[in-house]
Amino acid sequence: MDKIKLNFINRSNDTNNSSVVIFQKNASADFSELAVAWTVIQNCGRLDNHPFTYSLNYQVAAGDSYGNYTPQLTTYDGQAYEMIKSTSGDILQLSPSPATSSAEVEVRNNLGIGAISANCYRDGKLFATKKNLAPGQKAVFEFQPRLYIGVVSQVEEGDVMNSAIISQINTEINLFGISSADIVMTGGGPGESATAFNFTLENINQ
Repeated sequence: MDKIKLNFINRSNDTNNSSVVIFQKNASADFSELAVAWTVIQNCGRLDNHPFTYSLNYQVAAGDSYGNYTPQLTTYDGQAYEMIKSTSGDILQLSPSPATSSAEVEVRNNLGIGAISANCYRDGKLFATKKNLAPGQKAVFEFQPRLYIGVVSQVEEGDVMNSAIISQINTEINLFGISSADIVMTGGGPGESATAFNFTLENINQ
């Protein structure tokens, strides 16, 4: 199994056409690190559904100070990559020395000059980034099979979300051992009868 099939279902009482954001947290980073809006579900009306997939593997790429981006390379835990200057220009390649931890992936800036960004993609969409890595610095990534989901406004896919938004989203969905499941949103509604939005997994297949 290399992908988990997920299906978002809106069973809420929401009348504000709220957007739903789904993101991951870098387990090796400190608490203050910002997260990227990996998936944003928009205009999903009551009883509508939105299928999507979560690939277990992800890709890394790097951007340099000249506005160039390297190809996305499929990565595995324990691997490290290095941005170097070759005869053709800046390239990202697999490092001969592995990551410090077998659970992590590293992206190292081995350029002589110029900061880089280290970017992670899952299912073709940006889900983590570390910017302004100076020469000699590295980004360290570790991801558990967990998603965070919540209702937001004015957030688009690929946006780096600030800590105020992230702190409002405390629903964690553990995908460990799951091959497919529905993510059902309930709650919401107009006026004083409104309740908090709630997200639960249903129709879970191992």
